[in-house]
Amino acid sequence: MRLLLQKVSQACVRVDQKIVGEIDQGYLLFLGVLGGDCQEQAQQLAEKVVKLRLFPGEDGKMNDRSLLDVDGDILVVSQFTLAGKFDKGNRPDYTQAMEPQAAQDLYTYFVEQLQTQGVRHVATGVFGAYMQVSLINDGPVTLQLER
Repeated sequence: MRLLLQKVSQACVRVDQKIVGEIDQGYLLFLGVLGGDCQEQAQQLAEKVVKLRLFPGEDGKMNDRSLLDVDGDILVVSQFTLAGKFDKGNRPDYTQAMEPQAAQDLYTYFVEQLQTQGVRHVATGVFGAYMQVSLINDGPVTLQLER
């Protein structure tokens, strides 16, 4: 699984010009599911995301408090393009991406794992849909995680 995390002060995702998911302070997660990924990886990645310390403490230093410490939200957007490879030519190769139905099942499981970790609000996009994502990156803070 490949995940691109952006710490945001707000974010939303639209499908057909309608907001389908939105959050305030927290993380916007773009999730790519690769062939061979499993539920154990999804669970470990969810635990890691929730425990990351990317929010400032009372002294203002970044990396002091976790998402749970600040009662933050998460917006998860499926993004198969994170499976893209550019080894040859200029056309991306997405053959590493998991088959769509299995990927959707694992995506859903990942979202459920975030919810069981105690995240106050977990919003999502629409798996496989053409989406427009808006965000205000806070920091900016952007991290890539892989399991």
